[in-house]
Amino acid sequence: MPPGKINEAAIEATAMDRNPPDGTGPVHVPLGHVVANEKWRGSQLAQGMQGKIKLVFEDGLAPVDFYLSVRSCILYVTEADLVAGNSYRKRLVRVRNSSNLQGIVLVEKTPTSEQYFPAIQKFTVLDLGMALLPVASQMEAACIIIQLVQEQTKEPRKNPFLRKKQAQLSEPFLLRTVQQIPGVGKVKASLLLQKFPSIQQLSHASIQELEQVVGQAAAQQIHAFFTQPR
Repeated sequence: MPPGKINEAAIEATAMDRNPPDGTGPVHVPLGHVVANEKWRGSQLAQGMQGKIKLVFEDGLAPVDFYLSVRSCILYVTEADLVAGNSYRKRLVRVRNSSNLQGIVLVEKTPTSEQYFPAIQKFTVLDLGMALLPVASQMEAACIIIQLVQEQTKEPRKNPFLRKKQAQLSEPFLLRTVQQIPGVGKVKASLLLQKFPSIQQLSHASIQELEQVVGQAAAQQIHAFFTQPR
């Protein structure tokens, strides 16, 4: 084997050795690699990442779809998952309850699944406090995952994800999650997170507190998003 070349078989073996039966990590993920659930082999999502980052496929990773590092992962909810009902919730809860993992949820938002999107958005963001991003296709999801992996390969001093002792991989995606709330754009989302740095704090804010940051109209929309019956 040429010097410096990573032995993919060795990586697979290491990932399998360290992956417990419940699939919630820790899984060894070399820098610049993604450990993917075997079910994604040959998919458009996997094909979109190949050639740009290193993919290692493993069985037994459920409920996780993609490991980006030992503590961060991607949960992918397809159009079919949304249409089929709420079975996806168990996967999200398992990762949310794991002390080992920080999960980011990617959800296919298409004309077919759009009617089901508000329910998963509220469940993920409000009930679980996880970052969620809608994607139009698996190719778009591949681009997001590539971006995340590339961020992790930057020097720690330049990489906001790796600056802190406990990596906050979802920070930029928390911003984009808040942007999905009706009446909130990028500027308002940034202002809100400066005042309310977590989804939980934002969801418990009063209309009066929100008005001080984004004005009356947006405050009412945000408050309604978090309080109206689901």
